[in-house]
Amino acid sequence: MIPKPLSSIGALVATTLLSVTAASAAPPDDQISLEQCLDAAQNVRRGDIVKVEYLSVSPAGAPTYEIEVRDSSGTEWELMCNARTGDIYELETEAESADKEAFARTAKVSEAEAIKTAQTRFGGEVVEVEYEIESNGSPSYEIDLAQEGQDSEFKVEIDAASGEIVELSVEQWQIGQEPDEKANPTR
Repeated sequence: MIPKPLSSIGALVATTLLSVTAASAAPPDDQISLEQCLDAAQNVRRGDIVKVEYLSVSPAGAPTYEIEVRDSSGTEWELMCNARTGDIYELETEAESADKEAFARTAKVSEAEAIKTAQTRFGGEVVEVEYEIESNGSPSYEIDLAQEGQDSEFKVEIDAASGEIVELSVEQWQIGQEPDEKANPTR
């Protein structure tokens, strides 16, 4: 069953989510359903589900559902759910911009420098940049890069204090879109 908060992202997205859940091709034998990860995310952080991404390559070394939840105070949270076990293995909060105090306090690398690092290493066009606060309080840029002719995107996480690449994921699909996110017509 799809959690009630999901209805807030609209009928079209909910319909898409249901068809992807059904078609996501009944998950392979070693994976749990998206619905189980949505339930796990709601157990950790209640709120409206605003976006779901499926990562075939992730920091957990397993397929992952990245679930973004907006709580009642308007704060957005990003939860990483292992698609094999249903465990939430990472919880981050998002800052609206690099200027927010929680992000800027220890950031030493500009957004432009982070983008340059990501594009130099992986190429591609920037689709989205998110400003994340890790569970330990450190800021990072999450940069989504679309590769020409590819259906997937690289998600490159750059530590905003050191400028180092700290995570790399490959996004296969996304449901939902945040207002400031560019639409990618190729996906």
